[in-house]
Amino acid sequence: MTDPRNALDQFRENRSQMNQKVLDLDHLGIKRFFNLDTTTYKDGALPSGTKELLGLVASAVLRCNDCIDYHLEQCAASGFSKEEITDAMNVALVVGGSIMIPHLRHAVQTMEALEEEGIL
Repeated sequence: MTDPRNALDQFRENRSQMNQKVLDLDHLGIKRFFNLDTTTYKDGALPSGTKELLGLVASAVLRCNDCIDYHLEQCAASGFSKEEITDAMNVALVVGGSIMIPHLRHAVQTMEALEEEGIL
């Protein structure tokens, strides 16, 4: 089994490097989309943490493990507890159905790594 801390570190490094390579393409549409994504998660009518929790649920239902990892880290940084995140993941499971179970397992592994880092 993969060490969850190592997998999370690899995810962080790869995401950072590849995001930079994507932005280095210097394409206006891509830059605008990245900006839209960043702006969406800022405080508005909903606080940014709530938006991250919504992003986590949507990412789980869409079965994107990279997105799940990113939003789990943001949710933990926003102060959500393991119990609150687990409750949100239950919503994702109910909405997404049994096909989401492997992604729930992935999320639990990432939460364990975040706990070991003292983030969650």
